[in-house]
Parts: sequence; C-alpha cells; structure tokens
Amino acid sequence: MKLTDVTTNARPHILGLATLLFATTVFAQSAPVPVFVYEVDSRPFVNEIEALGTLKANQNVVLTSTVTEYVTAIHFEDGQRVQSGELLVEMDATEELAIKQEEQARSSEAGRQVDRLTRLSNSGATSASTLDAQKLDLQTSQARIKAIDSQIRQRQIVAPFGGILGQRDISIGTLVQPGTLITTIDDDSIMKLDFAVPEVFLSAIEAGVEIEASTKVWPEVFQGKVASISSRVDPVTRSIMVRALINNEDKKLRPGMLMRVQLQSNPRNTLVIPEESVITQGRKQFVYTINENADATSVNLAPVSLGVRRKGEVEILDGLSAGDRVVTHGISRVRQGTRVVIKARDDGNTELRVLLNQPSS
Repeated sequence: MKLTDVTTNARPHILGLATLLFATTVFAQSAPVPVFVYEVDSRPFVNEIEALGTLKANQNVVLTSTVTEYVTAIHFEDGQRVQSGELLVEMDATEELAIKQEEQARSSEAGRQVDRLTRLSNSGATSASTLDAQKLDLQTSQARIKAIDSQIRQRQIVAPFGGILGQRDISIGTLVQPGTLITTIDDDSIMKLDFAVPEVFLSAIEAGVEIEASTKVWPEVFQGKVASISSRVDPVTRSIMVRALINNEDKKLRPGMLMRVQLQSNPRNTLVIPEESVITQGRKQFVYTINENADATSVNLAPVSLGVRRKGEVEILDGLSAGDRVVTHGISRVRQGTRVVIKARDDGNTELRVLLNQPSS
C-alpha cells in the first residue's frame, strides 16, 4: 500500500476529529459564565486623610522655685490629682511673717493717727499738711504689707490649674534655689493632638472637622475635632500643622503618646462600588454591568468616572446609576456581550466562601 493511500484513508477521521473539537469549543463558548455581582447604591462617604500625631496636655507647667529657701512642708504625692489653687509646697517664711507682723503694727498705729488728725483738722486744731503726711505714712505701710505678702506667696507653691501632678523631686529640708524643679502639672481633661498634613489637603481641612485617633495602647477609637490650623506651610516638608482637641474624661490618654489620625472631610452621599469591579485600560476606567433581557443575561462594558478611593471601595462620579449591577468576580472570563449567570450577589462584606455557596440566580 502506498503512503498516499494511507493519507487518503485517514482524512475522514481527521476531519471528524476537527469537527468534534470545533463543536466542543463552540459549546464551551456559548455556556454562560458564572459571575458575582454588586448592586450599586448610594451611601454616606467622606474623604479620609491619615497622619501621625503627638498628644499634648491642654495646659502644662513645670513648677519651680523662684527663691532660695528650705522646704518645710509638702502636701502632695506622685501622680496626685489636684484642684486649682491647692497648696503643694511650703518653704520657710519665718522672717517674712515676722516682718509682716511688725509692719501690721505700724499700719495700725498710722491708721489711728490718721483718725485723730482728721478730727483735729475738722476743728482747725491742726494743719491739712500734717494730716496728709500721716495719710502718706499709712499708705506706705499698707504697700509694704502687700510686698511682704508677695514674698510669702513666693515661698508657697500652689497648683495654677486643676490637673495631675508628676513625680516629686524634692523632700522636706531640701534647700531649693531659683529654677529648682519641684514637679510638673498637666491638665489632661482635654488633650491636644498635633499632626502634620500635606499641603495638598489644605482645602479639605477646616476648624470643626471631625477626626478619629487610635493608639496601640488602647483598643478603642477616640473622637475629636480640628481646633486650629497653622498659619504657615513648612517649606521643607510641604506640610502644615493641624491641632485637634480630644475629650479625655476617662483619663486614658497621656501627653507624649503617639496616635494615628484619620481626618474626615466633605461628608456626602454618593454611589460606591467595590474596587475590584474597576478595569483600567490606559487612562480610562470601565466596569462590566449586567444587561438582562428575555433571551439571556449578558454583560456590557461601561466607562465610568472615579472619585475618591478608600479601603476596597471607590466613589463613582459618572457612568452608573443607583440600582445598576456590576460584576465583581469573574471579570477575567467575560468580554463585551458575554452571556453570564449570576452565581451570587456581593454586598462588599460577605466572605468569598459564603458567596460560593449561594444558589445561582
């Protein structure tokens, strides 16, 4: 048998195999592709800016001595909470108290003399100049008493405002000098959170904008509001300092703590879809939308205009309407006009394993 005869006899079998493969391919292409879809809806949306900030007390002071004197009494402990005006430390004021007592006696005598000379002046028994000189002595004595009181107050350290004290750095009998550290006091009822924001976000920041702040120390999220914005942009970092106030009623926050800040601005209701639905081709973005009719369910490639992105979601500015359905899973297997079957409805929060177990639509 010749080789040509073998080839001729095998040709019908080869043609039959090719026909079978073609038919299988056509069947595979015509079978609907299972997809997950998400129904476009309008929901609250805000612009989010993240930054790192450092906490400061609403008010804070380092308490020091202004005189050279011995400490005679201490009325506080480390970490104690005190009220405004509460006496914390007393220093030796024996000499000042003795001088004050002496001056008070002189002032009392000067006052009696003024009263006596006033009666005599009214009756013409003494001159007005003599009465004026005695009044001057009384005023001088009273001024000296005020100066002595000031010296006594310098030997008493009081809380300038309510807050929490730091560690005590002195003991009874310590000879303190001007500048000697006694303790610190922080008003931690409200905390200041200072953080830097890139200048490109300046238009989105204003006083009153709400923030969320978190720290690794505590699991909860702390709420606050922007109180002020610096008047200058740093020319090196191209950022601007922002200060927010956080209520600290439970006293969990402390000065110096590092916090992660989320600033929310421009609250609005807008259309939102899962980020995985978006297809990028060059500089344009598209999504596959579901097109249902009496014959079949297919997909349509629709151009969209995107807004702000956040945590797996993206804002839709144009191209979709509320109620439209977009493909979230199965995108790589479809093209314009591809027939599909809706395997599950994605709400953006359900796990993939749960979606896979949903019955097909």
